Formats: sequence, C-alpha cells, structure tokens
Amino acid sequence: MKNRIWKYADINTHLSDRDQNELVLVGGCFDLLHYGHITFLKNAKRPDTFLLVALESDEYIVNHKHRKPIHTQEQRAEILIELRSVDAVLLLPYFTSDSEYTQMVATIKPHVIAITEGDGQAENKKKQLEQMGGRIEIVTRLLSDYSTTTITQQI
Repeated sequence: MKNRIWKYADINTHLSDRDQNELVLVGGCFDLLHYGHITFLKNAKRPDTFLLVALESDEYIVNHKHRKPIHTQEQRAEILIELRSVDAVLLLPYFTSDSEYTQMVATIKPHVIAITEGDGQAENKKKQLEQMGGRIEIVTRLLSDYSTTTITQQI
C-alpha cells in the first residue's frame, strides 16, 4: 500500500502518484478527534473523490490555540489515516503567513476546499481557489458542542 501520510516537502511526488479523482482539500488540527470532526470528514468525502487532510503542526496549536497539543502531529496523522473517509494526510510545517497557505493551495490545485459553516478563513480560501477554478463547499454546520476545547474543559 502506498504511503498515505505525506511530508510537505514531498507533496509534488505524492500528487503525481494519486488517482485522478476530484481532489477535496480540508484542513485543521484534528487534535482529540471527536464527533464534529467525524461528521465534517464524512460529509467532505463523496464517491469518486480523493480527500486530502492538510494537518496543522504542533507549533500551530501552541501559537493559535494557545495550548499544548494532546497528540503530536504524527499521532494525529496516524489516527486520521485510519478513517475510511480520509485518503491521505499532509503534514504541514508551521506556516506563519497567508501566502504560505496560498502557495500550498496553488501546489495542490484542489477542485474543492470543504469547510464548516462559519469558517473564519472562508474568504481567504475562496480567493486561493478562484485562480484555479476550484470551489468552496460548506459540508456541515458548526457543531459547537463538539470542539477539543469544549471537551477538555468538560473533563
């Protein structure tokens, strides 16, 4: 079986090796996988699509979520790749600017970026895709009861 956990430096090799189904890109931390994540990923994956998860770094969680990750990026990738809906996981380095995300999208050339309703980066993602003829798809509403922060606070 081909390696389904991809290092960012090897992205071009992996993209050329994949099946040519419609590529759907999703992104996030997916730290402490929960029902909201499963719903989102299940809805993002459709028949005859290739679902690629761009997985944020541990440093991203520290700097943007203001907490230590529960699982390392590698552990989160191993968890995600076991899901039936996920075709591949891309290990992102720590990006410090929107232009780095734009470059990533330009390299991947997804047909679709799947998002949750109310995604704070929806406009940026739309701009990134417009140049390539891709589209944004809202695949689920925000399930606010299911977030890593909410769950850890309840515990």
